[in-house]
Amino acid sequence: MATHNTTEVLVGGAVLAAALAFAFYATQVTGVTRSTVGYDLNASFRSLEGVSVGTDVRLAGVKIGTVSGVDLNSQTYRAETRLSVQQGIEIPDDSSAVISSEGLLGGNFVEIMPGGSMTYFAPGDDIEDTQGAVSLISLLVQFVAGSGGDKEQ
Repeated sequence: MATHNTTEVLVGGAVLAAALAFAFYATQVTGVTRSTVGYDLNASFRSLEGVSVGTDVRLAGVKIGTVSGVDLNSQTYRAETRLSVQQGIEIPDDSSAVISSEGLLGGNFVEIMPGGSMTYFAPGDDIEDTQGAVSLISLLVQFVAGSGGDKEQ
């Protein structure tokens, strides 16, 4: 009978260790435990498709922050977005924000395209140059319909 108890304890310990390892992995991948001290920038997008609170903000492919707020402006019908950027990362004030895709099946993220200015955004500044998400479905419909804009005149 002691063999059953020892086996059960070992199997239970292995299951518990696997569950803890999975929980640790999940928190590292999702960034739940990371607290980013930084500053906010604002951007207004025509289309924010595929982007929500918690979506990555990247510069040169490196995560530098997250989307911390999204609201609809009822006058302009644009998505007012708050981007939380890590402290110590200075972004030139002529930079643009673009909604990019990780690939055909990947998710979207906000990409900062740096400009060449020698002055930088201050906390709370607005990124004026933005480009919203491009809908893959509308591109497919345009392609199939033949309205790609390459017609001869």
